[in-house]
Amino acid sequence: MEYFTQPVSNITKLLVGVKRYIINTKTKYQRLIIADLYEYGKSLILDDLIQITEVDEVYYHELLVHPLLITHPNPKKILIVGGGDGCALREVIKHPIEKVILVDIDGELVEICKEHFKDINKNSFNDKRVEVLIMDGKEYVEKTNEVFDCIILDLTDPFGPEISKELYSSIFYNKVKKILKEDGIIVTQAGSAFYYKEVYKNVYNNIAHNFRIVREYSVWIPSFGYSCCFIIGSNIYDPSSLTISTIRERLRKRRIKSSFYNEYVHKSLFLTPVLK
Repeated sequence: MEYFTQPVSNITKLLVGVKRYIINTKTKYQRLIIADLYEYGKSLILDDLIQITEVDEVYYHELLVHPLLITHPNPKKILIVGGGDGCALREVIKHPIEKVILVDIDGELVEICKEHFKDINKNSFNDKRVEVLIMDGKEYVEKTNEVFDCIILDLTDPFGPEISKELYSSIFYNKVKKILKEDGIIVTQAGSAFYYKEVYKNVYNNIAHNFRIVREYSVWIPSFGYSCCFIIGSNIYDPSSLTISTIRERLRKRRIKSSFYNEYVHKSLFLTPVLK
């Protein structure tokens, strides 16, 4: 059997059996592989790091998106930076939003995912509320005149490819804050606090330097081989303060159908320490 080696840390590796490679190419920005993996199904791998697999991406994307959007009482305008696979977009458009802009630097990635992951992203790019911009997320944040209720940073890991590292800096978060409404909220995925303590601490501190309320949480992603961390930043709304009844009512009113996320999961996320 052929194996793909998924880096978990600089030392620890995860061996994953490969049924077949569907695409193995290089875009302008990164190495892109689509493979059918034993136990995980169709998977997207960028620069040798698994990004999504069909069996466990839902845990990542539901917990990236819903704790943020449920915390905001009335999210209407959303920005996603990254997320070219369309799965975060799939979760965002479950909410009664008015508009979502997705900005990804890699147009080839977006087009490949539209074709090869449409069963997973549910053709989310085709929703009439969606606008896709192929450009550098940093440049977009610096130049846009748009203002958002919620911003989702669905990036490759802060310890991963150079393509995303600038998007975890305090300077970038300050620029993000300027295109948020006063009661706006951001979320970023932040990789592994357990294996990359200093990198994670740096990301957390950079967000804390720009937002009054900072909350961290994590979820185990089997194909990553670690608990993936997320950090929310806000000056008004605190995701950990929502009651079970408030979360349940917002989910009901918005008619959110999810596989993993619910009011009890939301509460548990902010009661469970992040492993460091």
